[in-house]
This record gives sequence, structure tokens and C-alpha cells, in this order.
Amino acid sequence: MVPTYGLTHINLAVRDGRGDGLIHTQAAGRHDILTLAEDRGTAGAVGGVAHFGFRLVDPNDIDRAITEVERAGGRLLRRGEFAPGLPYAYVADPDGYEIEIWFE
Repeated sequence: MVPTYGLTHINLAVRDGRGDGLIHTQAAGRHDILTLAEDRGTAGAVGGVAHFGFRLVDPNDIDRAITEVERAGGRLLRRGEFAPGLPYAYVADPDGYEIEIWFE
């Protein structure tokens, strides 16, 4: 798991809730929660959420974070640096939600 400074709470519609239709995820040692609610009709729809982000603890974790997204079925959309040593990447999860991973 790539360490981040976290995110509060977001509930997203997904195509597959893997079981009871609702998944709550939480990063180890954090209070951040991501809730995934099965809703095939709205999964991947923008619905006012352009993207959400996770701020890295260590800028050297950017490549590992991208690899983990791709291993989970997501894809890299674009990447770069805000300034030297301040990397960012925009990725899409398997349902098409855009996620920013960055360090500052």
C-alpha cells in the first residue's frame, strides 16, 4: 500500500459491488474511507465529481502508486511535475473515475 495523507469520504457508484452491493475500504492506520455502492446505471458518470485526489507522503512512491492502479485494472491518463520534485499522475479506475495522485 502506498502511504498518503489521505482523503475524507467519497461514495462512488460502481458496476460491481462484489457481494452485497456495498464495499467500505479503509487504508491501514488511517481514518479515510472510500465507499463503493453498486449502481450499474450511474457507475462512471461524472455526477459533479471531476476527480478526487490522494496526496503522497513520499514523492518517490509515484511510480509504485501508478503500478498499483494498473494492477487493479485502472489506467494512467497523464503524469508530470508541478515543479521539480513535485510529481503528479492522473489515473482512471476500472469504472472510469479520475483520480489525482500527487506530492507537494
